[in-house]
Amino acid sequence: QGQLVESGGGLVQIGGSLRLSCAASGLTFSTRAVGWFRQAPGKEREFVGADSGYDRISDYATAVKGRFSISRDNAANMVYLQMNSLKPEDTAVYYCAARFGDGGSLYYRERDYSYWGQGTQVTVSS
Repeated sequence: QGQLVESGGGLVQIGGSLRLSCAASGLTFSTRAVGWFRQAPGKEREFVGADSGYDRISDYATAVKGRFSISRDNAANMVYLQMNSLKPEDTAVYYCAARFGDGGSLYYRERDYSYWGQGTQVTVSS
C-alpha cells in the first residue's frame, strides 16, 4: 500500500522561501501524476499545483503561479514543492498527493488522487 510523507514545513518570514518534500513508499513517483494542495484554517482544501507523470507538464493555481514550482527526484522517489516570495495568505497545511496509476495528464481535483500525505504546516509571518 502506497504511502506519502511530507516534510519541510515551518515558520518563515514574508518574502522568504521554503521547499516542501514528499517521500513515497510502496509506489513510484516517476510515472505518476502528482499534486499539491493546501488547507488554511477555516477553509476548504484547495489546489496548489500539479505535475504530469510522463511529459512533465505542470500547472499551478493563480494565487501561486510564478512563485511555486514542483520538481522531482526520481532516483530518490521524491517530489518537491519550492515556494518563493511567501505571503501570509500562503499559511496553510500543505499536502502532496499521487494518482493511483501511471499517467501523463494534469489533475486538479482532490478526488483525482488516491494517495495522500499527512500534511505539513507552513506559517508565513512578519
